[in-house]
Amino acid sequence: MTDTPLLSLDASYYTDEKIFKAEQQGLLARTWQFAGHASQLEQTGDYFTVEIAGESLFCIRDDNHELKCFYNVCQHRAHRLLEGSGNTRLITCPYHAWNYHLSGKLRAGPNIKVVPGFDVNKICLSSVRVEDFHGFVFVNLDMEAKPMDDWFPEVRNQLKSYVPHINKLKPVRWIEVPEVCNWKVSVENYSECYHCKLNHRTFATGVVKPETYDIQPQGYCLRHTTECQNLDKMTYPIDLASNEHAGDYSSWFLWPLFSFQVYPGNILNTYHWRALDANNVLLWRGWYSENGQANEVIDTLATQDMDTTVAEDIGLVEAVQQGLKSRGYRPGPLVIDPAGGVDSEHSIATLQQWMRHTDGQYFY
Repeated sequence: MTDTPLLSLDASYYTDEKIFKAEQQGLLARTWQFAGHASQLEQTGDYFTVEIAGESLFCIRDDNHELKCFYNVCQHRAHRLLEGSGNTRLITCPYHAWNYHLSGKLRAGPNIKVVPGFDVNKICLSSVRVEDFHGFVFVNLDMEAKPMDDWFPEVRNQLKSYVPHINKLKPVRWIEVPEVCNWKVSVENYSECYHCKLNHRTFATGVVKPETYDIQPQGYCLRHTTECQNLDKMTYPIDLASNEHAGDYSSWFLWPLFSFQVYPGNILNTYHWRALDANNVLLWRGWYSENGQANEVIDTLATQDMDTTVAEDIGLVEAVQQGLKSRGYRPGPLVIDPAGGVDSEHSIATLQQWMRHTDGQYFY
């Protein structure tokens, strides 16, 4: 009896709008999603809005300087409360001027005292689960969700060891990249380096050593590790003596739509995806420096990354999406090397298993 190769997912997982709608109601509503950075919420009353799983939300710093997240909807007659970002002392609905404390509790509204039995203490904005993960704000629409440390074990401590100054970082550059493909196509592309030597020459010859590249699951995290390229080939300078991980590259992809990535030299950058529909996703590349100060190396890297790896990936993922719509496509076998390594798709096998279900809960 011979082993049967593991096949990739059926094309409908990437093209069917019904599956995408099911993901919004299930998977994307019950997993931890990146909302923004804590530096956007430094002062009492600072807020920003964000859309997650088809829901408008806002994160805000309350009077006790606690981080809060609410559905962006008035409890009176459902008007949206806030737009964009800013600072406010009260959350006031623009429709009928009902206003709420920063804690989410109703404060007042025009003529509400004439209503028999009206109790402002019984009305509060609907809360959303929120966590601060080294200054990165994540939310989860499932109020019963396990904490991020349960989903992504050891990631918090590992990030701190790779980027000792992570809690001092602020965004210095965010780049928005629209891709005409399903979010899972883009995430899969990020989650293997089988294609890197052929398609990402600058990354593979000027940043990392592909022969040392491997990806392994760590809870609902895919952990990428490799060594930096030889110093004489690096596209930017690094000081190997500055930190125990200065010569290492590592990435922590947090299922389903976010990744911390640390370039050699302890340079933190991030990927986060926003799934728009079955055939479109927005990708953001984030770059961070200590206190948000201008940094020539980071600026050079961000430009290099956009002109090479990101631009190269756009062509790849959009071509895959077109191929998935072809009647000639049949799911092919994944190349799974028991030893792992750069020329193996074992990480895709793990990822596609998560796509089918998460923590025993099926979403399709």
